[in-house]
Amino acid sequence: MEFDRLVVSFLVDEVVGGFFISVPPGHIACLYDRGRGVLKKVWGPGLHLKIPFWQIAKLFNAQILEYTIKEDFDLNNKEGLGDEPIRTTTKDGYYIQVEGSILFKLDKSKAPELWESIGENFVSKVVRPISRSRIAAVFASLSLDQIKSSRTQIENILTQELSKHFNQKGLICEGAPLSEVKLLHQEKPSQSGENIFAQAGN
Repeated sequence: MEFDRLVVSFLVDEVVGGFFISVPPGHIACLYDRGRGVLKKVWGPGLHLKIPFWQIAKLFNAQILEYTIKEDFDLNNKEGLGDEPIRTTTKDGYYIQVEGSILFKLDKSKAPELWESIGENFVSKVVRPISRSRIAAVFASLSLDQIKSSRTQIENILTQELSKHFNQKGLICEGAPLSEVKLLHQEKPSQSGENIFAQAGN
């Protein structure tokens, strides 16, 4: 995963001996003041003044990012923007595997709070555990027939559910498009592994 694709960037472009912070387009900056802690103000794109050595800047990527849930995702990078497929059970007892994406971004007004309370490892602490839990819970409340016939509605439910939990942590969910839902076990083993959406003609 490329450095500049992470929501939290670990490098800040400081010039002229640390008196200025250069914030590029699509990013914001927060400041840690050694006397007052993390300041509540957020700095947008442009060149800004700071006190060298006394204030430390942190850049945040404020663009919409894609968190991909797919086969063969490398979980060795705990802060990588993605996860392995999520396995759960439907309301009527079928085992399924879910793949898709979560589109999210930083709530700019809550960036100082996110940095102060959660730190830089927000993917492993917030995005991944909440995504796994809520996606599994939503599909567990649906029958196999509902999943086959209600793809758009399920995506809307997932977006609302993730938004509710992300917002509490300083993130905004922009969407949760599904790419594939596989049936892992059923009464007809020959059909296991097929995409449920494909079966339904969606």
